Amino acid sequence: MADRTKAAVIYYSATGTTYQMARAAEEAASKAGADVRLRKVRELAPEEAVRSNSGWHAHRLETQDVPEVELDDLDWADVVIFGTPTRYGVMAAQLKQFMDSSGPLWGRGALVNKVFAGFCSTATSHGGQEATLLSMFNVFYHWGGIVVTPGYVEDSQFVAGNPYGASHTSNNGEVPPDELALGATALTARRAVEIATALRHGLRQG
Repeated sequence: MADRTKAAVIYYSATGTTYQMARAAEEAASKAGADVRLRKVRELAPEEAVRSNSGWHAHRLETQDVPEVELDDLDWADVVIFGTPTRYGVMAAQLKQFMDSSGPLWGRGALVNKVFAGFCSTATSHGGQEATLLSMFNVFYHWGGIVVTPGYVEDSQFVAGNPYGASHTSNNGEVPPDELALGATALTARRAVEIATALRHGLRQG
């Protein structure tokens, strides 16, 4: 087991849409042969805001056993797959706050040559899905990471339509991720693990 590629699926989800996609990424990464950690980022919203939304509060209870991410999870992983809802065309503040805490790892070069990928969800059509993924990629570039996307490597991607990463439109949380969105998420995770595994083996032989 020590030689398995280590994958971390790190996500933020308020009402569960991105969480469902994270579970699809976790399953796909595991099937691709990785040792996987599923981690949620810490909630920053005040308690009264969470309790004022029944779906938000219910989802927090549903996922209370999912461990919160620590910098050690980022350090441990060979490949990291991030998931987030969209907030005005960029990632959620909760996920950004975790990324902003990565300075100690970045400072010692611990994030260089790791593989990164992403997925996201929006409440409405044209809600900034591609912009959100690109906003995450900007962080990966600064870390010295290697970005892997689903591209159009499978026919289903011509229907899903997003070559940057998996995405889903939830209609304000009313529409759960369908098979197309979950399939794109699985493809994204599988490709990320495959490239990370090949990279590890190549660097070791070099």
